[in-house]
Amino acid sequence: MELLNLPFDQFAAFLLILIRVSVVLFLLPFFGSAVFPTLVKAGLALLITFSIFPGFDPYDFIFPENLISLVILVASEFILGLTIGLILRMYFASIQLAGQLISFQMGFSMINVLDPQTGGQVAVLDQIGNWIVLLVFLLLDGHLYLISAVVKSFELIKVGEIFLDQRLLNRIILCFSAIFSEAFKIGAPAIVALLCVSVSFGLMAKFAPQMNILIAAFPIKIVVGLFFFVFTLQIILITTKNYMIEFKHLINGVVILMGGG
Repeated sequence: MELLNLPFDQFAAFLLILIRVSVVLFLLPFFGSAVFPTLVKAGLALLITFSIFPGFDPYDFIFPENLISLVILVASEFILGLTIGLILRMYFASIQLAGQLISFQMGFSMINVLDPQTGGQVAVLDQIGNWIVLLVFLLLDGHLYLISAVVKSFELIKVGEIFLDQRLLNRIILCFSAIFSEAFKIGAPAIVALLCVSVSFGLMAKFAPQMNILIAAFPIKIVVGLFFFVFTLQIILITTKNYMIEFKHLINGVVILMGGG
């Protein structure tokens, strides 16, 4: 049987590879957001599939013979893509949480902007930090690490077959818990400085109640917050570089665990 000038077994293998690449790509931050049109994402998924398809034997892939098997295959590929996407999103979430904490301390929590990735309202500093970490991630070839992990996943995880055990769950829980520690580590300079400003004005309000502390404190907290947010951007740069060193080993370790290794 010929389909698109390919034997059916080769076309089936190409389709199965395309399913995994598409699921992973559509669940990644930024690439999977509404910023990218669906046709662009579909074209990128096809381009990646065309680039990695020649390196695999089509007879290693077995196309599902019925609808139930096809649903199970797509569900397993969705879980694989969701796991890889979540691991990356957790670090981005820590940056966003740090920006939200700083914005709340500065009084910027009432000033929100539209996040084109999620379509929701986020704090201004949250959005700035998110774009900074995204640019650093791309400059340090984080997207290439992801593509290499997807290619390696075909060597370790058969299409439609993944292993979900306690070790994988522990790894994901550890990544979740790191969101809060990373957020406080990144936002510590601005958070501590703004806390000291709040305590200082609280003491002034106690000893000089006739002063209008609310009017005086608000612009000072903005100036102090923006000044220390510059240091926060430097911390984001350093932590992202350190994270990229660990990211390749982390993503490969997760793929090995999902392959039963």
